[in-house]
Amino acid sequence: MTTSIYSEHPAGASAAGRQPSVQAMLEARSVAVVGASQRDGSFGARMLAEVAKSAARPAIYPVNPRYDNIAGLRCYPALADLPGPADLVLLGVPDRALEDQLALAAGQGSRSAVIFGNAYEEPDLASPGRPGLRERLAEIARSAGMELCGAGCMGFANPGYGLRAMGYVEPDPIPAGPVALVTHSGSVFSALLRTRRAFGFTLAVSSGQELVTAAPSYLDYALGLPETKVLALVMEAIRQPDRLRAVLERAAARDLPVVLLTAGHTAGGQAMVAAHSGALAGSDGGWEALSRTYGLHRVEDLAELADTLELFSLRTGRGGRAGTASAAPGHGIATVHDSGLERAHAADVADTLGVPFARISDATKARLGELLDPGLQPANPLDVWGTGSGTRELFGQCLSILADDESVDAVALAVDLVTELDGDTAYQLAVLDAAASTAKPLVVLANIPGGVDRETAALLRGRGVPVLDSMRTGMVALRHLLAWQARGPRTVPAARSADPARLARA
Repeated sequence: MTTSIYSEHPAGASAAGRQPSVQAMLEARSVAVVGASQRDGSFGARMLAEVAKSAARPAIYPVNPRYDNIAGLRCYPALADLPGPADLVLLGVPDRALEDQLALAAGQGSRSAVIFGNAYEEPDLASPGRPGLRERLAEIARSAGMELCGAGCMGFANPGYGLRAMGYVEPDPIPAGPVALVTHSGSVFSALLRTRRAFGFTLAVSSGQELVTAAPSYLDYALGLPETKVLALVMEAIRQPDRLRAVLERAAARDLPVVLLTAGHTAGGQAMVAAHSGALAGSDGGWEALSRTYGLHRVEDLAELADTLELFSLRTGRGGRAGTASAAPGHGIATVHDSGLERAHAADVADTLGVPFARISDATKARLGELLDPGLQPANPLDVWGTGSGTRELFGQCLSILADDESVDAVALAVDLVTELDGDTAYQLAVLDAAASTAKPLVVLANIPGGVDRETAALLRGRGVPVLDSMRTGMVALRHLLAWQARGPRTVPAARSADPARLARA
């Protein structure tokens, strides 16, 4: 078992009385904002406004020689003029100024920095042997023992501690919850913070090019937070493979689901990864090897990611494995429908994705048969729409009966969940009735993402019922949940030395 420095030193103090550098960055007590501005809409103004929203109330030092003060804060001409080294330096300056400013921060003894810009430099044909700008920035930070978020990133948010280090306007407050997110994409970072889905974050990091500080460092920190119940990784390259393996081993030991979305497993995608970040994209074989070894849950797109995170977040929030079934062959999901065609569609989608339907017992079929209108067959998946009378009671009882069957691991009401023009609330009430009577996962599977009634979805999510956006992505999320529930005690290999090139080729 790999030991984290964060568990060795309670309350964030190292043996020398100072915070470990990653923690000093993510829990900064002082923040210098280089390039701060009072010009409305500018990057410098947004950067300063976001850190000023931090509930932790760090000391904030705007740095810009053009101003004496900004927003009631004294503004310093340069980093050298600060009253002391800042734990965190936000560098909102042009790429051509990055090297000088990072060197000044390092010289002042600052512990960490965020580089938002892409750190691009035109090739210097006169000095072909000179390291590029990104390499020089990395060397400055490493030589000074600094952590470096970026370059080419959106920054990070630490909702539990109450720190915002971002250059773009994001929700206030950041939604808090059990997910620790590390993404190489700034756009994905911003989109997930704004999804208004039923998941929130213990930590959210847009790590960008990871010139110095890579995903394993952020994940190691997040695993030290008891509130972290789910890890979400959106990655295009395998960096620091030894440390990544160690962190995934630690997550497996804590029995936490890890949801992984990767980019760059095609030739075209790999070329775009290289152009985007200068990184060697991790091959699909490399990611698949990690997934098999550590039980990662791979998703294929952002819609699958969101549905899977919502399902895992609400399940872990309700006690994790409580009430789940064993993994005996033949176990699976049960679904209830208001359409015969959509029932057949669900069967097709589930079969294509490898999601098993539970074989319900004769006793369960008999109980269902007592409720159904003539001509409807008690089966799984189940179509219950006949005369349309007593909808709340009929759907609620059918969901509960299926949940009572020992072969059923999870139950779904699979309906379109569109806005009811007559104000009917039978579906949502039926789901809530059934959810109150079972500890098993109970979800709503919508069919048309854009048609989902937002108010109804928000009500259900607020009561702990996941609303999954589409039949396909919802089935994928359920497949991952079944795999997680079926897991036994895991034996994972101890973290070992790994050749990054071999991982990339795997």
